[in-house]
Amino acid sequence: MTTSPQAQPAPSRGTIVVVGSGIAGLVVAIQASRTHDVTLITKAELGESNTRYAQGGVAAALFVDDSVESHVHDTLVAGAGLNRRSAVEVLCAEGPERIRDLISLGVEFDRSEGGELAAGLEAAHSHPRILHAGGDATGAEIESALVRAVRTTASQILEFTFVADLVVDDAGAVVGVSIIDAEGRPSELRADAVVLASGGAGQLFSHTTNPVVTTGDGVAAAYRAGAELSDLEFYQFHPTSLAVPGNFLISEAVRGEGAVLLSSDGQRFMLAVHPDAELAPRDVVARGIAEQMHKQGGAPVLLDATALGADFLRRRFPSITEACRRNGLDWSAQPIPITPAAHYWMGGVSTDNWGRTSLRGLFAVGEVACTGVHGANRLASNSLLESVVFAWRCVQALRGEAEPADWPERVDATDGIRGGAGDDGAGENSAGESGAGDEAVDPPDFDHGTGGGAARSIDRLELQQLMWDTVGVYRDARMLGRALDRLAQLQPATDTLHDRENANLHLLGTLIARSALAREESRGAHFRSDFTQPSPEFHHHLIAARKARVSL
Repeated sequence: MTTSPQAQPAPSRGTIVVVGSGIAGLVVAIQASRTHDVTLITKAELGESNTRYAQGGVAAALFVDDSVESHVHDTLVAGAGLNRRSAVEVLCAEGPERIRDLISLGVEFDRSEGGELAAGLEAAHSHPRILHAGGDATGAEIESALVRAVRTTASQILEFTFVADLVVDDAGAVVGVSIIDAEGRPSELRADAVVLASGGAGQLFSHTTNPVVTTGDGVAAAYRAGAELSDLEFYQFHPTSLAVPGNFLISEAVRGEGAVLLSSDGQRFMLAVHPDAELAPRDVVARGIAEQMHKQGGAPVLLDATALGADFLRRRFPSITEACRRNGLDWSAQPIPITPAAHYWMGGVSTDNWGRTSLRGLFAVGEVACTGVHGANRLASNSLLESVVFAWRCVQALRGEAEPADWPERVDATDGIRGGAGDDGAGENSAGESGAGDEAVDPPDFDHGTGGGAARSIDRLELQQLMWDTVGVYRDARMLGRALDRLAQLQPATDTLHDRENANLHLLGTLIARSALAREESRGAHFRSDFTQPSPEFHHHLIAARKARVSL
């Protein structure tokens, strides 16, 4: 008599919390749900993120006249010497395969009449390698496809849920999140790993292309938990946003197609600023516009796309055309007013090439993370690619498929901002590892400010204007000191979710201002009018870290 073998219990599935529902968070949730139980948390509706508003496209070396090496070169040049080369090589080498993965997940990129993927050219790229979807609606098309895909998985989705802080055990490992649900009820959600994909902090500035949800909650929570942050002073200001309330983004691709920038009297001014004129790196164009606006008494400059024709503009840039129409503008007939606006944060939670942070159990991907791939200045259309490439790698790490961690020892001799070893663009660096000549800056007081007195609600508009005026496109010691003095006087309350967002912005504004003050040079997106040139003394990363954990 034969007996049937006894059924074996199914292997247990690990649990993961993913915070954020842009491209990075959605990719992690979709891929990780095959092997883990996933809870995806977003503080607004599913799909409301920076990804949704991305117009420019996704860069990848997919075409016969291009190469991974060329994409690497362009990324390193834009990064002004502070890229981690290994991260750049991962981005550019794995990018083409990740584009094919996005297509398999339902993303429909624009194609030529012959059915081939269409490639566009953007500033500081040596070859046309930018993929678009829906013309200038690339982010929205990607987000829509990934939202559909994640809804077919077993992931639990918590919308309108705010992540207040990370839960850290006695050994210093992240074991969950503290949340506040849509009804205002606080609770804890435990997990084997937490993946931050919560985006940047564009709401720090009065002019920003970012949606209202971008208040830096993930970066702030990671810092309070003791994670290392890197490159906080490097905030990219997009050169061209519509100079109307809301600062609708005017994609870099418009200038790539031939649009030019004009002074208020109709003269091209970028020709005298940089050999590549309108196609110079973003930081150069943003400063060129800011200088011209100063000469004009603050009046916006003009973007002239009239030579491209109404039919082309309507077909290639339907979202911008509609935004212009809503604001009473016909950009096919007349130049439109534009201004720089805060757009993308190169800094964030320090990670290795697999999304691992300095805290066990905590991962970070997308704009919340600082992989080092962008260095001091992001190359146009590399951010969406970074999100999908490192989200994929993060899932591989969660499955145990990554290379062994070689994260450097914690910088914990002193709280605050310290110098870390740099990368000359030709070799690897140890982001976060201290070296000779390190400097330390006192961190902000965590009893919510250093000004004393009772906590009160912060006026976000006041905070945004302060950051724009003193920590914006142009910086100097006097302005940064003024920002820090004013920030130190504020005692942010935490009574409401809006207060908590403002407290996070206050913390991050302080850290950015301190980092900007410590970096006494100009490099990439960080420009000091009192130190106008790059300095070899600052050819390294600045790391912000705390020894003691705190919470709001």
